[in-house]
Amino acid sequence: MTTEEAKVVVPRNFRLLEELERGEKGIGDGTVSYGMDDADDIYMQSWTGTILGPHNTAYEGKIFQLKLFCGKEYPESPPTVRFQTRINMACVNPETGVVEPSLFPMLANWRREYTMEDILIKLKKEMMTSHNRKLAQPPEGTEEARADPKGPAKCCVM
Repeated sequence: MTTEEAKVVVPRNFRLLEELERGEKGIGDGTVSYGMDDADDIYMQSWTGTILGPHNTAYEGKIFQLKLFCGKEYPESPPTVRFQTRINMACVNPETGVVEPSLFPMLANWRREYTMEDILIKLKKEMMTSHNRKLAQPPEGTEEARADPKGPAKCCVM
């Protein structure tokens, strides 16, 4: 294989179609999932992710909804990731729910080969770290304060 062959870059939409197909099939142990918000979104920008709170942590028994926005530079640049469900976590802005790239190394050191699935799995692992696992969580029922300004998701693959 020549150097030129090794550098084949998959176009953005093909890459997102691969991610959509993988998300629709269900991934791993079922504790993270993701899918497109709107099947009619030809740019495939707006996605919803779900993380089931890991056992033996303050997140256990909770379902966390996230929004992932893949701009036109994705996968060269990371998506914007925002928790819709209120959460207390070191890398998440408590007011906006945005996962702060400066506090979440995967986003700060983004590589083209990373996927939305990788982000969700890494966030779940982050929940299990010693500095996050015991953090007191916001009371149940406070999710409405961070609703998506575009309205409810039209489609969510679980």
